[in-house]
Amino acid sequence: MKDTLAGKIIQEHLVEGNPGPGQEIGLKIDQTLTQDATGTMVYLEFETLGLPRVLVQTAVSYIDHNIIQTDSRNFDDHRFLQSCAEKFGVILSPAGNGVSHHVHRERFGVPGQTLLGSDSHTTTGGCLGMLAIGAGGVEVALAMAGRPYHLMTPKIWGVRLEGKLQPFVSGKDLILELLRRHSCKGGIGKILEFFGPGVAGVSMADRAAVSNMAVDMGFTAGIFPSDAVTKDYLARNGREADWKELKAGPKPQWDQETTLDLSSLEPLVACPSNPDNVKPARELSDVEIQQVLIGSSANGSYRDFMVAAQMMAGKVKASTVDLQINPGSRQTLENVLAMGGLKLLVETGARICEAGCLGCIGMGQAPGTGIKSLRTFPRNFKGRSGTKDDEVYLCSPETAAASALTGRITDPRTLGTCPTVEYPKRFTFNESWFIRPAKDPLSVEIIRGPNIKPLPHFEPLPPTIDGEILLKVGDNVSTDAIMPAGSRVLPYRSNLPAISEFVFSGVEEGFSKRAQASGGGLIVGGENYGQGSSREHAALAPRYLGIKAKLAKSFARIHRANLINFGIVPLVFADAADFEAVAQGQKVRIEGIRQALEKGESQIPILVNGRKMLMRIEFSQRERKILLAGSVLNYAKRSG
Repeated sequence: MKDTLAGKIIQEHLVEGNPGPGQEIGLKIDQTLTQDATGTMVYLEFETLGLPRVLVQTAVSYIDHNIIQTDSRNFDDHRFLQSCAEKFGVILSPAGNGVSHHVHRERFGVPGQTLLGSDSHTTTGGCLGMLAIGAGGVEVALAMAGRPYHLMTPKIWGVRLEGKLQPFVSGKDLILELLRRHSCKGGIGKILEFFGPGVAGVSMADRAAVSNMAVDMGFTAGIFPSDAVTKDYLARNGREADWKELKAGPKPQWDQETTLDLSSLEPLVACPSNPDNVKPARELSDVEIQQVLIGSSANGSYRDFMVAAQMMAGKVKASTVDLQINPGSRQTLENVLAMGGLKLLVETGARICEAGCLGCIGMGQAPGTGIKSLRTFPRNFKGRSGTKDDEVYLCSPETAAASALTGRITDPRTLGTCPTVEYPKRFTFNESWFIRPAKDPLSVEIIRGPNIKPLPHFEPLPPTIDGEILLKVGDNVSTDAIMPAGSRVLPYRSNLPAISEFVFSGVEEGFSKRAQASGGGLIVGGENYGQGSSREHAALAPRYLGIKAKLAKSFARIHRANLINFGIVPLVFADAADFEAVAQGQKVRIEGIRQALEKGESQIPILVNGRKMLMRIEFSQRERKILLAGSVLNYAKRSG
């Protein structure tokens, strides 16, 4: 990683370990962010550490996911989060302020700093030249307590950009092209870093879209240089003082390098039901769509809405299309309004929603039965929208706007001349939209609604694990499948017993009851098990049900860490062929698992219905201690 931008930031923040292949390192974290779907658990976890205030430079709590108040529970969680923020020294961004990733880069992101967030799309901060990483909530709680963030030394994948994006082609098409070429698991264990002459022509909105979806390729982070584009963006936000130039050195040593000619890109669409199922928009003109959603975390920038508004100016959406606009932030909404874009969108027949994640997390905006939905969102996993048998396509704002007019997926290049977006000299903004921490933390009482339940205590790892294979699933199973979200489930995020009833409910209704009746057991998965959201509930809730271990061909980075942090042992098949031999209902015995971890073994034999198989148990010393303790909180309390 020598002379790479990401490598420089890692070296500047290194507090534990020596970077190298297979080596775990610990990084000092400058900033943290949480959002309400994960944040309630983060603050419950932070409370257990017994600190009066957070110990990072900047900590922000965002309310942007559970914002539909169908009963008292979400509002109760919001009051809990506000009181925690006031007491512990955290800035609160209330409901309506917008999606954490957009608001954070507008108001708080600083080039060269580290950002850790309890949302997988925290990687968006890389658009500013930050090392921005998504993680499980408990790791963010520990970072807020001043502890290092640990990860295996990532490889750095340099992508040299040449040429210039053509009209009607934008950042979403860039990241979809990388997904098309390299798949949703191509970036596991790596950081995506952009360099080269083409970078200067990539707008901040496009950089945000690319960095946002870097995690959907499996990348730990995605990062752009901090250059004239960054300086201009920070200046328009009144934050010139936060800018500094950052770029790779003259002789960067990439672990992998790719050259991409921006001028060769065309409008692309990710087809159901994975972001890497990508095809050119021009090949999908026979696909009729009945819902178009523009905005949310990947494409909720000022530029995204203004280009769509100008493309649709003087026209009306197709009568068969439900068109909805999700502003990325209140600031974006105000500035689109001031520049006339909102009027154009309203006149075209669009529904204007509040600033927030909304349909991206399945919080409303679920598509109807049998219809196809086209969205500028980052994910389209089956059922994530809130409709079990959904057909969700992902695209750029340009393709979304063109398709809303025609009622079918439309290559926007067929519409004529691409509009030029005009920017305000300064983005309008009101500092009072945020709630600052109390000066006297002792004066603040934390408000707890009846749905907020305390964290359970998890016992240390037993000497031997015995159990039944409760479920076997295939490749690329997402955390949405393990622990669903949406308006029915999200309100239980602060209530572990209640939310645990929904584990794998989209795969098998009643799975949780079967798991509890069996006294726990094991789960088997294929490649890239646990991709997608950073939600630690996908590990925490199975642990609550008694799941002791998970067997897979490979694990997604964040989910693997979450499993370890809550005492579930992630075992990897030494021989992938053994995956085919295991089945639901078989009995598994992992004898001597505790001793094997204590001794530093890298493999362990297990018995599946009496058949011997070999599993890899490749963990750092710190990870082994966490597993032995039963959870990272147990370990943290013992280690001080």
